Amino acid sequence: MRVIVCGAGQVGYGIAERLSAESNDVSVIDTSAHLIEVVRDTLDVRGFVGHGSQPDVLAAAGANEADMIIAVTLSDEVNMVACQVAHSVFNVPTKIARIRAQSYLKAEYQDLFLRENLPIDVIISPEIEVGEVVLRRIALQGATDIMRFADEKVIGLAIECLEECPVINTPLRQLTDLFPDLAATVVGVVRNDSLFIPHSSDELQAGDLAYVIATREQVRRTLALFGHEKPEANRIIIAGGGNIGLYVAQAIEQRGWNTRVKLIESDHDRALAIADQLRRTMVLHGSALDPNLLQEAEVQDADLLVTLTNQDQVNILASIMAKRLGCKSNMALINTVAYQDFTHMVGIDAFINPKAVTISKILQHVRRGRIREVYSVYKDMAEIIEAEALETSSLVGVALRDLDLPDGLRFGAIYRDGKVISPNGDLRIKPKDRVVIFATSEAVKHVEQMFRVSLEFF
Repeated sequence: MRVIVCGAGQVGYGIAERLSAESNDVSVIDTSAHLIEVVRDTLDVRGFVGHGSQPDVLAAAGANEADMIIAVTLSDEVNMVACQVAHSVFNVPTKIARIRAQSYLKAEYQDLFLRENLPIDVIISPEIEVGEVVLRRIALQGATDIMRFADEKVIGLAIECLEECPVINTPLRQLTDLFPDLAATVVGVVRNDSLFIPHSSDELQAGDLAYVIATREQVRRTLALFGHEKPEANRIIIAGGGNIGLYVAQAIEQRGWNTRVKLIESDHDRALAIADQLRRTMVLHGSALDPNLLQEAEVQDADLLVTLTNQDQVNILASIMAKRLGCKSNMALINTVAYQDFTHMVGIDAFINPKAVTISKILQHVRRGRIREVYSVYKDMAEIIEAEALETSSLVGVALRDLDLPDGLRFGAIYRDGKVISPNGDLRIKPKDRVVIFATSEAVKHVEQMFRVSLEFF
């Protein structure tokens, strides 16, 4: 596949890295000569210095033969124009744009992106995507990551195995014997910074990060079995009133959660503006690093502090300070990868990586075949994929134990006719089944091939 990526920032670089590693033909465009030099030196891609919205730059990057353009520059307007030019001049089939300004995304302007107006096939709003991740984490505390599949009937969880975790040092096959009605499958394990697919004889160890696929009804029980049974957060403090913080506060109000929310914003004018947009949320003006302000927000009685400012250092330090002042739990937005590796050492319970969230959403539309959902997990070492099986799929009609699959795949769940089925060796996939699979980065191409539409289908 030939792909043009406009923008060589964190997201653009990450997308180019993933796609080039999978032997795609990738070109990257950015106005920064330094960023393009880094891309050329570290990735097997072509780099072009210039504006991704300009026809001559797109032509040099191979737009005439491109299958897809992914516009993720820092400018919404450049991203939109790049897609328009790619469509009108080069007839690029698939156009994806990152758009941050929420005014473009209002319901009354939804016709703006129709093919006859601004022909963008997929719009990615990082603020909304990250905001939804925050809301999922709030609803299910205890998991370090949460993913939803099959109309939210199947949930993927990343769970840290602590010393007191009841299921450690027990072969995984015994978990099925001990809890026969537990609809949950351990599909991946991270140990000592290495990821592997566990076998039934393997045991979880303290310090492991386990990826588990469970039915929605069994999620809380699964967390409890892993020693992470936490009450709902009824008192929440949000630090940062930007687009993400405002989105989260508004969503909590609109969804009728029984939650008291206080929001801290350092910019006076912004604090006044968001206070006018919120009904039940108390907005406090000041710094989240001010212990007096945190105490005024009653941090000592709070169940959770969520730090969503645009500064990693503020998010980390405020989270640590809140814990010291008595807050039960914390969650931080952290962009810098180097900071993410020591979060637990400094007392941060959970962190959110905006880059990984955005890349996962884009990959959902990049992957070939009948792919419905894609989540990139643990430093891009693997993906959890939901795909629909077609009549021509090599999976259909064959018992799972008889399938010739690479070592890097593990079935997590099958969604059929509104019901979730746990995988076993005798199970046979049927057409239209939605299959949730954990795949290492090396095995992703195999998943795409299994769910690709064959010419025989037509």
